[in-house]
Amino acid sequence: MALVQLNFQSSYLFGNTNVNLILPDLPRGAAPKDFYREKKYPVLWLLHGTFGDATDWVRKTNIELYACEKNLIVVMPSGMNADYANWPGFGMGYQMYDYLTEELMPLIHNWFPASSRREDNFIAGLSMGGRGTCVYAFNHPELFAAAYVMSSCPQDMRTGAMSPGWGNRDKNRLQNAGGLEALIDSPQNTWDIAAKLAGRTDLPRFCFSCGTEDSLMYENFKKFRAYAESIGFDAKFEEVPGYSHEWRFWEACIQKAVDFFLPDEHGQGNTF
Repeated sequence: MALVQLNFQSSYLFGNTNVNLILPDLPRGAAPKDFYREKKYPVLWLLHGTFGDATDWVRKTNIELYACEKNLIVVMPSGMNADYANWPGFGMGYQMYDYLTEELMPLIHNWFPASSRREDNFIAGLSMGGRGTCVYAFNHPELFAAAYVMSSCPQDMRTGAMSPGWGNRDKNRLQNAGGLEALIDSPQNTWDIAAKLAGRTDLPRFCFSCGTEDSLMYENFKKFRAYAESIGFDAKFEEVPGYSHEWRFWEACIQKAVDFFLPDEHGQGNTF
């Protein structure tokens, strides 16, 4: 396995940023001059959650093992607590939504042996990264073959804004967007975008997974599942007993996600 720690000055984040990459493993007995030839590998864009960074998935799961078993490149960017949205009012600007598709993807596809074909690109994330996964896959379905959302899902922003539990984070999101109507019209409103996408046959394959003990997300997970069924939005939903908002769950999820993206020759993968 090759673990690449990339640091570069981003034109969209207006400063240096860190990205971790897992590259396919040189098989035992293989000649390096043969293995390291021009070949394009499938890519997983793997997003961290709140308080996280590019190191989370490598430090807290076995993603390296699962990726190497599938000859899968994994790209893990750092995105602070930006909800994978553009924040023009922060510092000199922090365009996290644009950064992934307009800067990081072209960089990885052209500097590394990474396939740019839609059928070879997948996206996944946990919690805030699950929200980001929805944002990117819903707004750019032409870029990804499949998406796996862990401990997150689209949320009805209209009812959320009326809730007593609407916290400082959501208030900041509201202010950043320029008000509720602007937020509803933004790429962040995946609840409404889901209705626009429903019925299309050219979408990525979606899987949403949530633990039944997740006090942060389980109720909204059930609400979105019912909503998706009512509008005809095609997705797989995994409700897993006994897990909360925790790394033990996400470790199990990432193994499932890799199999969801690249199933074995029998079409079977790991189960909880």
